[in-house]
Amino acid sequence: MTLPTITQSPTDPAFVQDPYAFYERARALGSLVFWQDYNLPCALSYAAVNAILRDRRFGREVPPEKRKDIPNHLAPFYAVEAHSMLELEPPRHPRLRSLVLRAFTSRRIAALAPEIVSLSNTLIDVLPNGPFDLMPTFAQKLPVIIIARLLGVPEEMAPDLLRWSNAMVSMYQARRTREVEDRAVAATQDFVAFMRGYIEERRARPADDLITHLIAAEEAGEKLSTDELIATCILLLNAGHEATVHSLGIAVKTLLETRTPIAALAPDRVEATVEEVLRFDPPLHMFTRHAYEDVEVLGRMIPKGTEVACLLAAANRDPSMFEDPTRFAPGRVAKTNLSFGAGLHFCVGAPLARLELQIALPILFARLPGLRLKGQPRFGNVYHFHGLEALNVRRA
Repeated sequence: MTLPTITQSPTDPAFVQDPYAFYERARALGSLVFWQDYNLPCALSYAAVNAILRDRRFGREVPPEKRKDIPNHLAPFYAVEAHSMLELEPPRHPRLRSLVLRAFTSRRIAALAPEIVSLSNTLIDVLPNGPFDLMPTFAQKLPVIIIARLLGVPEEMAPDLLRWSNAMVSMYQARRTREVEDRAVAATQDFVAFMRGYIEERRARPADDLITHLIAAEEAGEKLSTDELIATCILLLNAGHEATVHSLGIAVKTLLETRTPIAALAPDRVEATVEEVLRFDPPLHMFTRHAYEDVEVLGRMIPKGTEVACLLAAANRDPSMFEDPTRFAPGRVAKTNLSFGAGLHFCVGAPLARLELQIALPILFARLPGLRLKGQPRFGNVYHFHGLEALNVRRA
């Protein structure tokens, strides 16, 4: 497979602040390019990314012939990953996902709406009168408290959950070092110990929460093992708030920078506005797949065993799919964006993330009508995630 080659350090400060300039350069070379810094072929166009995500000949699980020995110091981290449905393919993935969805129902998510309303207002009530950083005071607290309540984890654990989650997801960032790995392993061990004890407590004393329902979930005699329960709860806690934290911060930044009228957050328009926020600047920019056989994608043959990077944010700004894609247009006719993936691994938490954004953003802007940016917001060095390190704002 010979593809056009392009170079770009994912930790370069200019790239961290604006990866879209690179995506434009790369897209000019074609739908598929070879990103030298990652040593990976990358899909950039909407058609290519969508095709790969939906094609069952590609998957998340590393093919047997490509698996490497796990270093001893990383064994605890990958012991959890081994049971995570995010990293699995059939037959294990459909079994796990089906059992999870029996507990993580649309009715259970919709029932959280009053809590999201109440918590949004409570957090706004205690915001400082002077300039403040919206990330730790609102954007981080709301999603982690909601997912903790959903699972039935004490919300006073929220700071620990946030710390453990941040350390664990750092394993997927371009700036990964041995120090990052050691922090991730320590967080994994703490997280596993907490979840193991909490699951046992819920087995002894069931409650009306997601952990209890996950324990009880059964299909054709199949249940989640303790290791699968732990991995699933950690995945839901990590993924259940990480993307929403980034999305909330980016949404507020985008709405303020573009001076979007509050009418865009009206009940009949907020859903489209949230979809445009997710399309315009999503919280996850890269998601990888492995080819399980030789696969042709848009006229390019991808050999069996090849790992391919799907650049979700690039696909969301493909001019062949979205008119004037670099413009934030909350009134545009919505087309399906790829911010939550597609196909077998479409994010199970997407409905919750969307609900939190659709409820929290109108409340925030209605309660703080004069909200303004204080200085230029800066993105953190967290690629292939995409999120703000701070969002300093002030009231009018």
